[in-house]
Amino acid sequence: MSDMRLDTKNIFALGFMTFAFFLGAGNIIFPPIAGQMAGTEVTLAMLGFLVTAVGLPLATLIAVAVAGGNMESVTQDLPKTIAVTITVAIFIVIGPAFALPRTSLVAYETGLKHLLGETTLPLWAYTIGFFAVAASLALHRGALIDYIGKILTPVLIVLLGILGISVVFNPLADIGVTNNPEAALTAAQLAYRESPFSKGFIEGYNTMDTFGALMFGVLIVDVLRKKGVTDQGFQARYLIQAGIIAAIGLALVYTSLFYLGATSGTVAAGADNGGEILALYVQGMFGQPGQWILSGVVTLACLTTAVGLTGACSDYFSNLLNIQYRYLVIVFALISALVANVGLSYLIAVSIPVLIALYPVAVALVVLNLVRSKLNHPEQAFRWIVGIAFALSMLDAMKAAEIPGTTSLVETASHLPLFSYGLAWLIPVFAAVVVALVWPSHQSKDA
Repeated sequence: MSDMRLDTKNIFALGFMTFAFFLGAGNIIFPPIAGQMAGTEVTLAMLGFLVTAVGLPLATLIAVAVAGGNMESVTQDLPKTIAVTITVAIFIVIGPAFALPRTSLVAYETGLKHLLGETTLPLWAYTIGFFAVAASLALHRGALIDYIGKILTPVLIVLLGILGISVVFNPLADIGVTNNPEAALTAAQLAYRESPFSKGFIEGYNTMDTFGALMFGVLIVDVLRKKGVTDQGFQARYLIQAGIIAAIGLALVYTSLFYLGATSGTVAAGADNGGEILALYVQGMFGQPGQWILSGVVTLACLTTAVGLTGACSDYFSNLLNIQYRYLVIVFALISALVANVGLSYLIAVSIPVLIALYPVAVALVVLNLVRSKLNHPEQAFRWIVGIAFALSMLDAMKAAEIPGTTSLVETASHLPLFSYGLAWLIPVFAAVVVALVWPSHQSKDA
């Protein structure tokens, strides 16, 4: 059988599928609240957010493509135990521990609850139904491009387009205008006004899209194989093309949602989260029909992401534990439905320190894979730089989690550059990458 090639239509379908995988719970609920908090500083906050929520995921997809399309290749220069530990931690965070349950919670609380009322449908019943649908779609991976790329995503894009165009051309208020101008700024608002770019940069962690890109890259390569594309060069080319299409779509969505948040002060001032801001804004702009549009957007976005996450997690642990893929799909769906019932606010609060600890490690892996061909000592570089990233990110995580007994350590670490912004790892990691790039090859025998 000859190796297949994708035509333009299928390349765009693959790109739409990739976009739909990324556009999920965090992508919808975090930009509006960040835009509202940033107010007149929305542009800088949005740019910082785009770096970690669009730039890094795209770079990660490229790194996965360059490495060979699987996590084993991405972590090949690390000791086996460390590589597996990092990968398992990322898959658990992006899977049943945080990101997967969050998809159903956001779909329920932002879409359905506002539409049908508080007591119409219990959360447990909704999450069971939601993950039953997600699992059934994940069990038919060979048809994912057809299900998601050609059917669900075009509908999602139309609904998002209606919302985005309305927000840009007919906003409910000017940027930063509020119905309570005399109210004192909250601590979160002050943080955005004082350092909008770095605050937006950290906020982009919450989408978990860099973790997602590590998983989705592997999943997309598997989808390509099932479509008959077996040549690694063409797999990498299609993966990068799909990533670019997805990145453009995400950037447009985030820009409109940031703008929505920045112009929501007259209808959603003091809202607890981005989902509430979005719901109130849509209600103010479209009334009851708008609630149906919002419910459709949120449910489709979260469902497609849940399908991608369930498939990728199940695929990885199937290979790791030698358990059949279909059994793991069911297990992860059941666990996610159970975890989802702790509630959205609690899940977000618990996940933030974990993300702060793991994100720099993922970024270090991505950067190192992008420059690996230029490293004279890849094994040493990967081990040292990933170690530096993890050690310093743990300090940032301790600060965010406010763990008892770590006050003195956090105070000592406060002297590190960018520690106050939650980015203590940034300068040391990129300095170490530069050193690794210029380290001469003739010393390899002594290393």
